[in-house]
Amino acid sequence: MSVAVKILPHYTYNEWVKWEGRWEIIDGIPYAMSPAPILRHQHIANNLGVEFGIALKKCKHCKALQASDYKIADDIIIQPDFLIVCKGITKQYLDYPPALVVEILSPSTALKDRHTKFGIYEKEKVCYYLIIDPQKEEIEIYLLNKEGAYELALQGKNISYTFTFEDECNAGIDFTEIW
Repeated sequence: MSVAVKILPHYTYNEWVKWEGRWEIIDGIPYAMSPAPILRHQHIANNLGVEFGIALKKCKHCKALQASDYKIADDIIIQPDFLIVCKGITKQYLDYPPALVVEILSPSTALKDRHTKFGIYEKEKVCYYLIIDPQKEEIEIYLLNKEGAYELALQGKNISYTFTFEDECNAGIDFTEIW
């Protein structure tokens, strides 16, 4: 009896940089990041940028960034919807864990954001992971504990939270302002 062998492609950064459009690679498997996020998604991401930008205005190290390439390994390149970095970026991509990552759910990415990326960010020791559900207008804030696992720090609709980053930079965010 013959058994069919499933052969999956395995792509790396060197192939990825030649591709047109927006793609992520997770464990060598490509994921299309198009079409572009819907307007509601973009509106929330822009408002997050405004809120964090204002809150971090006096911080000399931490910066708020929209979707940026984050290369974790040669076969893992992802694009968080929003992130905070507290060190300089010297390459065409981020090559170290950001201080905070936000994923804004969409029907096509929700499972990947809640499971696959959750595990990646936890393993990479990203201090804060936020999942935003635009349909429910709800936010989940996960904080990395001392054991290196995420704990749900706060969840809800009309919430505020103060984030503490490197060099004692703090960002108090009223999430009612992002909708």
